[in-house]
Amino acid sequence: MKRFMLKCLLICSALFIGVLMGMQKANEGMREMKGYQEEGLKAPITVKEVENGEIEASVLGKNVTSHDLEAKKEKLKEIKAFNFFSSLGRTMANMISSITEKIINFFSSIL
Repeated sequence: MKRFMLKCLLICSALFIGVLMGMQKANEGMREMKGYQEEGLKAPITVKEVENGEIEASVLGKNVTSHDLEAKKEKLKEIKAFNFFSSLGRTMANMISSITEKIINFFSSIL
């Protein structure tokens, strides 16, 4: 199971990188086809070095920093605190289990 998940993760990662590379190539092709630079056509991935030596990256126009990742981790922790569908699923599973148990007990008492 672990090997399967690892393979799926690697394949999905490779396909995602391929999609981003294709978007970059399509962007370059659009610019070459137009023959002039336009502000509306921006590269899907940009990486540049800031004055103090840090690297700044943006994907599809949104800046990506390590601070964003930390904020997302905190948000995920808050979301995991209460998941409506998870609690609904647990409640339904308990109800179905108790109903099934009562039906089995009823038929076993008849026999």
